[in-house]
Amino acid sequence: MKVLLTAMNAKYIHSNLAVYSLKAYANRPDIDIQILEYTINHYEEDILQDLYKQGGDILCFSCYIWNIDMVLSLTKEIHKLRPDLPIWLGGPEVSYDAYEVLKQHEEISLIMMGEGEQTFLELMEMKQDGTYSLSDIKGIAYRLEDGTIRVNEEREALDMSTIPFVYNDEIMPQFENKIIYYETSRGCPFSCSYCLSSVDRGVRFRKKELVEKELQFFLDHKVKQVKFVDRTFNCHYEHARNIWRYITEHDNGITNFHFEVSADIIKEEDLLLFQKMRPGLIQLEIGVQSTYDPTIKEIDRTMDLELLKGIVEKINSYENIHQHLDLIVGLPYEDYERFIVSFNDVHAMNPNQLQLGFLKVLKGSKMHRLRKEYGIVYWDKAPYEVLYTNWVSYDEVLQLKGVEEMVEVYYNSNQYMNTIRYLLHFFETPYDFYHQLAMYYEKNGFNEYKHNRLTRYEILMKFILEWNIENKKVDISVLENIMLYDLYLRENIKKRPSWASDQAEWKKQYQIYYKQHKTAHIEHFLFDVVETAKSGKKIGQPRHYMFHYEERNPLTNDASVEQLQI
Repeated sequence: MKVLLTAMNAKYIHSNLAVYSLKAYANRPDIDIQILEYTINHYEEDILQDLYKQGGDILCFSCYIWNIDMVLSLTKEIHKLRPDLPIWLGGPEVSYDAYEVLKQHEEISLIMMGEGEQTFLELMEMKQDGTYSLSDIKGIAYRLEDGTIRVNEEREALDMSTIPFVYNDEIMPQFENKIIYYETSRGCPFSCSYCLSSVDRGVRFRKKELVEKELQFFLDHKVKQVKFVDRTFNCHYEHARNIWRYITEHDNGITNFHFEVSADIIKEEDLLLFQKMRPGLIQLEIGVQSTYDPTIKEIDRTMDLELLKGIVEKINSYENIHQHLDLIVGLPYEDYERFIVSFNDVHAMNPNQLQLGFLKVLKGSKMHRLRKEYGIVYWDKAPYEVLYTNWVSYDEVLQLKGVEEMVEVYYNSNQYMNTIRYLLHFFETPYDFYHQLAMYYEKNGFNEYKHNRLTRYEILMKFILEWNIENKKVDISVLENIMLYDLYLRENIKKRPSWASDQAEWKKQYQIYYKQHKTAHIEHFLFDVVETAKSGKKIGQPRHYMFHYEERNPLTNDASVEQLQI
């Protein structure tokens, strides 16, 4: 028997932990279980052809909000080609309305609901050994021969330590250029109304000795990044601290570990450990979502905002940990003006990345159940993103979409940080800056095209020149120097930008250094760029900086900078 476990990931660098876990748990050498991974950027026709050529006796799809439309489209087409092929679905996107999915898509014969490892194993045993009948297997919904749909009872949660480690020496080469996903717990102690993790309130943890052995496997293989999929990783202090301590003590100097945490429950002992970490060893994703207390309470979220701010500030001061802070547009009680306050609050925390997410109304969540009460209108198709609510209009959502794009380009890329830091001194709020820049992009049609880094600088300069006509606040010569500094921080560009000054008078002095540092770049500046950007006023005397591209900041990817005595 040949079974195809099919995943369609959002990007090439992603992988699907679920299908690997199903295969590892089933562990049946007598069954040919094949894992097929595609991306949603593949042509459907190419995927269809490949699935057809693969043959197989059962076709399974792993379903999420980013791929469900493509999955349902492909199931219809493959059913036309192979009408007798059983098609099974699993994953969060079909677990909470399995009956409706089967009712609307007659080509689908079975859905695995919720946690799938034991369910998949029993299905394999049923097919291969006749051990079970469908009526015996918990956690499935299925179609009988007469078309009747049956939904069996839910399955009990698994002991996390019984789930096999999915990675081994044989398959590691295929993950060479991909993010490694790993989980040490399932469930979440919190009940945030927009999140599916709130459905499973109990939290289960993998045994410490197993986790340490598996962490060492990643370290030994020198993987670039391990992304923990645990929800609220640090909800159990000892579990989280053991892992942070282990990777600190066994650091290989290469591997980065990503954790989704609740910042306000980070303890002093954790902070002391963070201070010792190599720059780039870990990165933290912190879901703030809103700084408006009525909203936080309404979405059943637990958060001490002042404590969170203090923790984020402390971690920032260590300059060794990347922090990614999230906000969500469309939450109840937070209107457009109040969201601007949340934006400015979080921007003031100086995260390495600030993500503006837009509410996804997920099936099975409390937000989905209360959608009419909140007046939430959202896309019918995945990812079910909010269009408007009782508090935020669609026009306002569109404005926030423009701000999101500007934040992504100019802030989250970490390519313009000194430039943005300087310019923010002249706008009322950070939001005001990004909003006006977004409107400038829209007015001139710049958001209709992709732009390289240099063009982004040129657009920003044009925006400031136009804005300066009325406001007359920004010293353009200072801005030109800071922009040039940011540009060379990232790369030794071949074509000098139009605003760069002629460096001919320094050419002879620079040659001495270039003989020793062939990949570096040297540039003359009129002041201390970093301090000027921080203060908003020109500080320091003219100076020469050498940018070393072989030595980079692991958090920002900026070249290291040395001031020369010339």
